[in-house]
Amino acid sequence: MINVRAAPARAAAFVKWRRLFGRADNPLVHGIARLPAKVRTKLLVSFLGIAVLLLLIALLGLRVLGQSNSRSESLKALEERAAGYQNLYTESTTFRDLLAYCAGGADVGKFLNGGRPAPGSTRDCLRSIDRTVGTALAGLGTATRLGFEPAADEAAIFGQIKGDYRALNGLVARITASSRPSLALHARAEVFADDLKIAAATLANRTQNKTDALVAQNRRAYSGSRNLFLGVGIGAIGLALLLGFVLSWSLIGPIQRIGGRLAAIASGDFSGHVDVPNRDELGDLGKNVNRMNDELRRLYRELEATSRHKSEFLANMSHELRTPLNAIIGFSQVLREKMFGEINQKQQEYLDDILSSGNHLLSLINDVLDLSKVEAGQVELEVATFSLREALERGIVMVRERATQNGVQLALESDPNVDLVEGDERRIRQVIFNLLSNAVKFTPAGGRVDVRYQQLNGELRIFVADTGPGIAPEDHERIFDEFHQTDEGAQQHEGTGLGLALSKRLVELHGGHIWVDSELGKGSTFVFTMPMGSA
Repeated sequence: MINVRAAPARAAAFVKWRRLFGRADNPLVHGIARLPAKVRTKLLVSFLGIAVLLLLIALLGLRVLGQSNSRSESLKALEERAAGYQNLYTESTTFRDLLAYCAGGADVGKFLNGGRPAPGSTRDCLRSIDRTVGTALAGLGTATRLGFEPAADEAAIFGQIKGDYRALNGLVARITASSRPSLALHARAEVFADDLKIAAATLANRTQNKTDALVAQNRRAYSGSRNLFLGVGIGAIGLALLLGFVLSWSLIGPIQRIGGRLAAIASGDFSGHVDVPNRDELGDLGKNVNRMNDELRRLYRELEATSRHKSEFLANMSHELRTPLNAIIGFSQVLREKMFGEINQKQQEYLDDILSSGNHLLSLINDVLDLSKVEAGQVELEVATFSLREALERGIVMVRERATQNGVQLALESDPNVDLVEGDERRIRQVIFNLLSNAVKFTPAGGRVDVRYQQLNGELRIFVADTGPGIAPEDHERIFDEFHQTDEGAQQHEGTGLGLALSKRLVELHGGHIWVDSELGKGSTFVFTMPMGSA
């Protein structure tokens, strides 16, 4: 049966743990971030913490190894004692068997006497095997000299063993020395031999039990130490990882948020602020970014207002200047056509200068007016279908007279697959004329200007290539800025650097883009595109 009431509790616990170990809105990360300490201090403390954990693991390992070494030494001592007591038990057993042989029946005596019948009396028996008894007593005496100190709980028993040995040694000497030994002496010898054997067996068994207990303790201690070491090691690794995770995200999180805010500022979005709770250098950086954001927003608004006022001023002034300029040009043309009488040669030259200067000034005013309208957002494209080939041919016709005077050849390469396109024909022709007039102006005598267009990668591209002096790489972008000219353009003393800036704006209004491919001494190729959706 499903416990419905337990489901919300489990979900809440899951959310809590996910929050604890997640990167976003992590209370541990926020806690570390709010500590009033510098970043290097936090890093140093974290490294010291990891070093302390490693030191604790090392100390625990040394402690475990020390305990293991101590148990090994204790086990070695126990094994030496067990061997000594076992040897004592063996010697006492051998001596006890000899006494039993001399007092035993024919079968036992015959077996121990090499198959020969045992002597009839104890004295004769001990005398007959005097060498064997002496060897047994000597071995027993050697066994009682252990070479180590018995444990406190073994001292009394070992003292009894030494006393029994001394008593046995005396009794055997009396039996073998007496001409008629009594049975009482032999009985007493047997009692001491039995006591000695039992005591030796007690010591050997007790020591073996201690050895077994120590081995079992060592096994348990090893298992416990291994589990403790593994637990502490895993815990230390977990704490180190948690510390690294918390500290790293207390630094990475603010850096990512600051980076995101800076990216938004770079894209022109000044509406937000970055929230950095850190009380360290990153917190100061976040505050500075917010101050910079507010200051840039204020400056941007002022620049927008200034740019709008400038565009409005230029538009109004251009309109006011164009009205009297048209009158100057018109009346100069009337005078040059001799509609009000004859003029002399000098007057003709002056009128030509007036018309040339007037037309140049009118062209400049028209460029300023168009550019200001584009910047003010007052230009609306009159999109219609027109022939791109005819627009290019008209542009060539407009610059052909100057090209002929400068000795520059003009060529148009048409694409039979592309003709009718959609766009503002007047604005596209304006772009074409600006590019062609610049190409003719900067191409030396005997040079060439080629115009072609093609459909490429889903867009329409128009190319205007010349064999002029070329453009330096550092000027490839700047020539599309207002009032910027290359050194060659400045030497020509023509134009003001508005033609390419205006062409760039008009192309972008059509959804395309414009650029130049050029090298110094190898000519230039200006390219502008129109999306196929507009073609």
